[in-house]
Amino acid sequence: MNKADIYKLLEDKGIAYEATEHAAVYNMEELAAVELPYPEDNAKNLFVRDDKKQKYYLITIRGHKQVNLKEFKKTHGTRHLSFASADDLKAILKLEPGSVSPLGLLNDEEKLVEFYLDKSFLEGNARIGCHPNDNTATVWLNTEDLVKIIQDHGNNVHTISFQ
Repeated sequence: MNKADIYKLLEDKGIAYEATEHAAVYNMEELAAVELPYPEDNAKNLFVRDDKKQKYYLITIRGHKQVNLKEFKKTHGTRHLSFASADDLKAILKLEPGSVSPLGLLNDEEKLVEFYLDKSFLEGNARIGCHPNDNTATVWLNTEDLVKIIQDHGNNVHTISFQ
């Protein structure tokens, strides 16, 4: 699914969203320079794999947080983790580097990727901002709507606390 497909899906499902179009950004530092309406709800996404390339994980946290992969491994009983390659990203989520997003899970035809979402996105206003599978926009939507879309697609969703 590309950006237009994501917008159409959200509209077809009657999911309220707001889109902010902007110049292409490839990391959180570049995104910080973009004027966004809800920067506190922006998501940072890490696409990682185990050392045998058998298990893949998408970890989504608030932009100001960090993920300790060694601690994640210990807590969740995974093998050693490292960032997945651009080739893996393209093959599994059909995305380019810089466009990683929970909405990319809708391109995961084999449902290989386990989704780990920072529980804080479900608190307060429960809003999350993520790319619509294209790094030239950010889509703001209710986090519960995002989780439901991903669960309906068939990927496992885990909500956990990150520091």
